[in-house]
Amino acid sequence: MAVQTSEPSRELSLAHARIAALEADLLAAKSERDTLRTAYSAVKLELELMKKRLFIAKAERVDVAQLELEFAAKLAELDALSKRLDPIPEELVPATPSSPPKKEKKTGGRRDLRELDLPEDTVVVLDAALEGKVPRSGFEVSYKLMWRRGSMVRVRTMRVKYRDEVEGLVSPKTYTAEMPPEMLPGSLTTPSLLAHLAIEKYLNGMPLHRLEMSWARDGVTIDRGTMSRWLGQVGAVLNETILAAAKAYALKTTFCIATDATGVLVQPLRGDLKKKQPCRRGHFFVELFDKQHVFFEYVAKETSAAVKDFFKGFTGHIQADAKSVYDVLFRPAADGDEEDVCTEVACWSHARRKYWEAAIAHCAVAREALVRIQRLFENEEKFKGLPAEAIAQLRNERTRPLLEAFFA
Repeated sequence: MAVQTSEPSRELSLAHARIAALEADLLAAKSERDTLRTAYSAVKLELELMKKRLFIAKAERVDVAQLELEFAAKLAELDALSKRLDPIPEELVPATPSSPPKKEKKTGGRRDLRELDLPEDTVVVLDAALEGKVPRSGFEVSYKLMWRRGSMVRVRTMRVKYRDEVEGLVSPKTYTAEMPPEMLPGSLTTPSLLAHLAIEKYLNGMPLHRLEMSWARDGVTIDRGTMSRWLGQVGAVLNETILAAAKAYALKTTFCIATDATGVLVQPLRGDLKKKQPCRRGHFFVELFDKQHVFFEYVAKETSAAVKDFFKGFTGHIQADAKSVYDVLFRPAADGDEEDVCTEVACWSHARRKYWEAAIAHCAVAREALVRIQRLFENEEKFKGLPAEAIAQLRNERTRPLLEAFFA
């Protein structure tokens, strides 16, 4: 039996279907809107981060006063925890030796040249009309400064020859004394001239072309290319002797090494002049050994193998950034040998940068981390200049509670 549907109920069904379709479209539009809003917020945040990195990334400035207001209660709790307001005990501060009384400075007049540690020449001025006729009663002494030219000296080396006259020999043999040891065998230079060249170049900042002109005025012509080769050979000799011994000593006696790498552009070797060659990128590693030794190492490529070679045999503490090339220092070798594994000393400044970037995204936890790290830095500023034992004691008493609270 067929059932006929009335016209009103059919229209009602169509209306419900249209409403359902509109609701689905509305939900889809809302979902697309939310997606676009999220993408817009992410792009806006990324743009803000890029602007911060471009203009103030190195400073990583934050409004410390605003942070202290925001976390006043938390900071008061941390200050009580670390005894921040308590003065440093007097027994930890080294006694400063009493300084000798200062001499009163002269308000005017010529300098007293007798106070200078200089060689002295004496010139006696006579009066030809009175000398020998009138007895002397003393001297009127005055001082001036004179420049005595330091010039090249030609060193003549005379090696003795000996004749071995043996009976029966028509032509006796001749022996010559051996040449004394030389720093650069076969060159025209002596150790004193090499020392003078290195001091003028690296200590006084005198370019080689100016040294070439200066020596030419003294009558000695040595081109700058020769000087450059001399300096290169001296550097190689020092690197294999004195610097190698200093590095070996530092690796054995150092507690902590701080290191960092800087990229540099290196000109290619002169080859085909018609073909242009781009500069190659090398790397200089700076190594600070307990503030006693500073070494500079150059490598063409910044690799884990190069880093491992720099600190071979060292098992102490190393502070470096988070580059992956340093991971080889803190992990056992593939065979499980932990002989050369070092202790990683992480850098709070590098860690702080990530919290700073998160703080730009309006993260309250990141802002609290910034203010906590600021307290660590303020403690270290107070401990500057104290003996190492005192710093260790104060860090255990005042900084360790802050670190434990930070990680908790």
